[in-house]
Amino acid sequence: MKLYIKGDLSSVEVGLRIISEHLNIELSTDGHPILIKNEKGPLKAANQNGQGEITFEKPIHFFRALGLWVENYQKNMEFAVSEVPQFSMSGVMLDASRNAVPTVADIEKLLRRMAVMGLDSLMLYTEDTYEVKEHPYFGYMRGRYTAEELRACDEYASTLGIEMIPCIQTLGHLREALKWNYAAGFKDTDDILLVDEPKTYEFLENCIRAASEAFQTKRIHIGMDETFQLGLGKYLEKHGYENHIEIMNRHLQKVVAITEKYGYKPMIWSDMYFPLFSQDSKYRDENGGIREDILAGIPDVELVYWNYYRKEQEVYEKDFQHHKELGRMPIFAGGAWTWNGMVPNYGKAVATTEAAMAACKKEGINEVFVTLWGDNGAETPFSTADPILQLFAEHTYHGKVSSEQVAERFEFCCEGHFDDFMILKHLDETPGVMEDNMNTSMTSKVTLYQDILLGLYDENIRGLELGEHYRKLVPEIEKAKLHNPKWENLFGFYEQLARVLSVKAEAGLQLKEAYDQKDVEQIRAFMGKLDWIQTNVDELRKKHRDIWFAAYKPFGWEVIDIRYGGVITRIDSVKYRINEWLEGRIASIEELEEKRLHHDGPWEIVDGLIGGNIYHRIVTAGNFSL
Repeated sequence: MKLYIKGDLSSVEVGLRIISEHLNIELSTDGHPILIKNEKGPLKAANQNGQGEITFEKPIHFFRALGLWVENYQKNMEFAVSEVPQFSMSGVMLDASRNAVPTVADIEKLLRRMAVMGLDSLMLYTEDTYEVKEHPYFGYMRGRYTAEELRACDEYASTLGIEMIPCIQTLGHLREALKWNYAAGFKDTDDILLVDEPKTYEFLENCIRAASEAFQTKRIHIGMDETFQLGLGKYLEKHGYENHIEIMNRHLQKVVAITEKYGYKPMIWSDMYFPLFSQDSKYRDENGGIREDILAGIPDVELVYWNYYRKEQEVYEKDFQHHKELGRMPIFAGGAWTWNGMVPNYGKAVATTEAAMAACKKEGINEVFVTLWGDNGAETPFSTADPILQLFAEHTYHGKVSSEQVAERFEFCCEGHFDDFMILKHLDETPGVMEDNMNTSMTSKVTLYQDILLGLYDENIRGLELGEHYRKLVPEIEKAKLHNPKWENLFGFYEQLARVLSVKAEAGLQLKEAYDQKDVEQIRAFMGKLDWIQTNVDELRKKHRDIWFAAYKPFGWEVIDIRYGGVITRIDSVKYRINEWLEGRIASIEELEEKRLHHDGPWEIVDGLIGGNIYHRIVTAGNFSL
């Protein structure tokens, strides 16, 4: 497609060249004319009487409008589209701290997709995966970004009208950063910093300075979430017990002073202030309001309310109202559910997003973003979040959004079919799991990694016929793979996962039953099935590896390699144990003599399966490490 785009291009010229190539557009004076206008109001894309027109306020609106223009021109020669942005900021937070550290090239790829969707902010969540030159062990062997890499991403984003915002931790979630000896003098617990210790603030200033040298923005996310053990480690030994709200406020004031020194406006996760919100809270006065002394102690920071668990709109509305009691409008963070294990939890992501976005619009929330966490290894490829990013984007530009509208835009922006992606949720949303998997059952991760001889979850899956479920899923995913050629590797990986689980999911149950019946012939025949599982798990590993190295730095893959390797080598030991018994060298297989019990923690049992995705709790009842 040849286009002649004319008008004031000063704010979008460099980005236009990038997005034109992305959309397969040739810019030429003999192309179809499009006049662009930079003015306040709705973004517009039109083509009437042989003349194109794009109206935009912010550069990000131009790139979305350009995509809308191309998409509509391919369908109809004459059209007029107008959209009203619902939020002043709508973006993405990408977790680069749990094994998977996306390469600069992959971040640029994400930024191009975001630009066409119209998402205007990107936070890279980096606990210790950014360079702090004063601390060489900070992010050591973890794929940390150099300052040059971050600057390259930031500059690229800026040309596309996207603001990159550093997202770091300044209190908790620092286990990997604090495990080295250099941090011994300023850690409270294994993952929380020691408040009031001068060395803590020297360390934090080094971190904040490093961020300031890499990004143009004057906004920074400084974390501070989920510090439940704050003040209960070394701090308790040094100072005695103190209320965590008071400790946190004092620490926050000191950190904010550092951010102000570098010209930053900070934001924090708001969950540590949730104790203020209950009606019987000791932090409320006789009139039911939050005490003035407590409010006065909270520094001038923006509060980020995160919630990606509930599908009831009123829950979000009530929490927004609570945040407003603190005298400030919160930022909202939803979730794409890329952290469910091996597979995205699309059911829950869609249900929670729909409820949350409706509440944001009703309560006048101005800024929103969607999180792409990578809990417990980042086994789910982050690119699987694209359908949910599209959903967020459509909510960003429309009061109400239909599934057909999201699917149509996803096909244009990401060259994929939305309904085909939704098939993947059934790798976890299996028989026995509630609709939309609201209780986050991680069936595929559990059945892939659990040990065939130990069968810690066998009683949980008994009678669910998971093997048959996965057998039926294989051709569905294969069909989706053929229907989405740009996503062939992703669907090929999940097709292989379903194929492996069609045999492995119930293998432990079958082996135990044959052993209890002392069916020697059946057990002997079982050896061939074990060979097949080994071979196909290794094929799954290779497909996963191809996806990983196409998108991420190599650091972190060793963890996933070890997990796949554990499945393969344990099967070798299963065969060894069976042979020892078949050949009479042992009187029994002790692992199979044990009565199978329902898995009873440490995570809650849900839908007959398991709610947690922690690898070491899946593979053994013993100590994985000491």
